[in-house]
Amino acid sequence: MAKGKKTDARTPIGIKCSRCGKMTRRHTEKNTKNTTDKLELNKYCPKCRSVQVFKEAKIGK
Repeated sequence: MAKGKKTDARTPIGIKCSRCGKMTRRHTEKNTKNTTDKLELNKYCPKCRSVQVFKEAKIGK
């Protein structure tokens, strides 16, 4: 197995539910070279108990 320099453009991001807001957060990755605009995904929100649009947000430390 070759271990080389990581040339991947993937950066970690957080996504949050657009309906209930800050309560439900998930972590994922995005390729910043291919996707320059904000990410929007359809995911299941356990608080809303339905599929909602999750929008890109900052990851808190």
